[in-house]
Amino acid sequence: MKKLFTVLAAVILTASVFAQSPDKMSYQAVIRNLSNNLVTSTAVGMQISILQGSTSGTAVYVETQTPTTNANGLISIEIGAGTVQSGDFTTIDWANGPYFIKTETDIAGGTNYTITGTSQLLSVPYALHAKTAETVTGGGGFTHYVGELYGGGIIVSVWKESSVEHGLIASLTDVSSGAQWSSITETLIGATAQSPFDGQANTIAIVAQGDVSGAAYLCDNYSSGGFNDWYLPAAWELNQCYNASLVVNTILGATDGFQFAYYWSSTESSNNYAWIQNFYYGTSNYGTKGITYRVHAVRRF
Repeated sequence: MKKLFTVLAAVILTASVFAQSPDKMSYQAVIRNLSNNLVTSTAVGMQISILQGSTSGTAVYVETQTPTTNANGLISIEIGAGTVQSGDFTTIDWANGPYFIKTETDIAGGTNYTITGTSQLLSVPYALHAKTAETVTGGGGFTHYVGELYGGGIIVSVWKESSVEHGLIASLTDVSSGAQWSSITETLIGATAQSPFDGQANTIAIVAQGDVSGAAYLCDNYSSGGFNDWYLPAAWELNQCYNASLVVNTILGATDGFQFAYYWSSTESSNNYAWIQNFYYGTSNYGTKGITYRVHAVRRF
């Protein structure tokens, strides 16, 4: 379980992570200070770890870098090209996942890392494992790309399964600025609502339990662009939304897109808890089902 931090020197917003070559991955992040102001034209210290199995799993590779933010607070690095602390990036068995990228940052440029963020890799390891250079920005034979207005919303992730292109589409706006996870808040659903990646199955199970006003119900009844197969994203799908949030909000503006707030996932944790994600810091935790958080709908193609 990822931990929430009460004292932070800055905020990292993950923009995108995609396969650049078999031996490197491009990574971008926007660096902000505690006042939510961009940290511009500044050298920052970073330690990047590839974790295996979970957000607290074994670090199979660790490196450090000292990138400089641009005028928009953006850093762009290639993971695999830094100063190696442990492991060998080229020998990672990407098929033996899941894998997570953990970033630790010191905005003073040193090694006093006070900011930590962890994001899961989904399609990236498989692209590397297959030794392809396909990206999520339209190259490598992809028709669609992150940030494309398509299918009633905006694309936040694309991938291929057996050479067939698929993608995750997010609604253009929040479905709700504050809703409970479900109208039933203290009764366990179980395995049918606990998938970390299949939000549609989770949503079906939540609604079937009798939810008539919660986050899952709102997404299940949402319609946009002539599509009505929207659902509440699972924890990993919600993380894909977070990973694309910089691109999405750059295109849609501050009013639409994603807000700096907590969002519900459809992944149940226990009888009265379900997983949430913080769109300030990228951290995940579990929230009480009866508390209200923001809601965003997704669908797949």
